Amino acid sequence: MVSENELGLFLRTRREAITPAEVGLPAGPRRRAPGLRRSEVAAIARVSVEYLTRLEQGRDRRPSPQVLSALAGALLLSAGERAHLLRLTKASDPGYNCLGGTALPARTVRPTVRAVLDRLDPTPAVLLNRLGDVLAHTSGYEQLMGPIGLLDPPQPNVARFVLTDERARAAYPDWERVADEEVAALKQGPFRADPHIAALADDLTVTAGEVFTRRVETVPGLPGASGVVQLAHPAAGRLRLAYEVLELAADDDQRMVVLLPADTETGAALDRLRTQPLQLLAG
Repeated sequence: MVSENELGLFLRTRREAITPAEVGLPAGPRRRAPGLRRSEVAAIARVSVEYLTRLEQGRDRRPSPQVLSALAGALLLSAGERAHLLRLTKASDPGYNCLGGTALPARTVRPTVRAVLDRLDPTPAVLLNRLGDVLAHTSGYEQLMGPIGLLDPPQPNVARFVLTDERARAAYPDWERVADEEVAALKQGPFRADPHIAALADDLTVTAGEVFTRRVETVPGLPGASGVVQLAHPAAGRLRLAYEVLELAADDDQRMVVLLPADTETGAALDRLRTQPLQLLAG
């Protein structure tokens, strides 16, 4: 069962992520649930508790721009989260689905984008389309991800590897969070209104099962644009990698993920990994 109330899920998870102190409220007695109460958010946004309840439960999916602005302020949304909130409300419009999401997922890499990857080498970097298919990558990315098995299939897909390949659980010490991020990336935008993502979601429902369907119900479609991920590499050991997600132009419908060492130990380990082939040849 796939959640059809993405707006309500997003509002609820954001409300539960905010502490009373962040909005200037006293913590008060012990709370049964994390974050803010509906009554507190409603009071800050100057809407009724009943209306906020309807939004969270999916019984109203078209709040006015004024209500959206008030809720965004009450929930301390960032600029990216505000844009995501607007996308979610537009998705309830029957005409929205025809505005995008029907084109074939991009698989062609523009020469200038490939040149950027060449300039980035040996930094690990990969180009993905909206399905998470690997379209191109640097040699540094191959050294990093090849040994863990991500690049084994003829058409590698990051989401499919993370959610269905047992090797991913060994490769990512914080696998649960990585899996959340992959599902969030698939849900970003129209999700099942995009027939190509819907087909992948159907496949993952069968091949990944509860690992995927539970996250569809609970993880908002707003992946992080940056962060730190841990990787257990068979040759380089435990690594801490800072990632940046760079969205290309809308016509490209692609994103580039660049991985950088998050500490000096990881930087040294990556340097050793790059020189290993030369050492083997010298021996």
